[in-house]
Amino acid sequence: MEALARCRHVRISPYKARLVVDLIRGKSVKEALAILRFTPKRASRVIEKVVRSAIANAENNFGMNRDELYVAKAYVDPGPTWKRFHPRQRGQAFPILKRTCHITVALGPKQGGKEVR
Repeated sequence: MEALARCRHVRISPYKARLVVDLIRGKSVKEALAILRFTPKRASRVIEKVVRSAIANAENNFGMNRDELYVAKAYVDPGPTWKRFHPRQRGQAFPILKRTCHITVALGPKQGGKEVR
């Protein structure tokens, strides 16, 4: 059983968000929150909110113990890209791609020191 939380249409590039998500995958919830708190990336704030939401879902919806949770799955998918144009010399227009992403975090119980799958 896994508690899931998603944040969609986040205004951060998927590449930049994946750098932070890779740091917490497989870690305990307590350790993951500590890593996110001291990571100097803009994506870490958003991912911390998603992890806290997944913790609340696990406690309230499934009755799981917070101390036994670990980050079972964490991934970032690309969202829709906003296309804008910047005017340049001689009437040209250069495209600007403003990327978005969808962040998903799944927490699972850890029993007896081992992950339950």
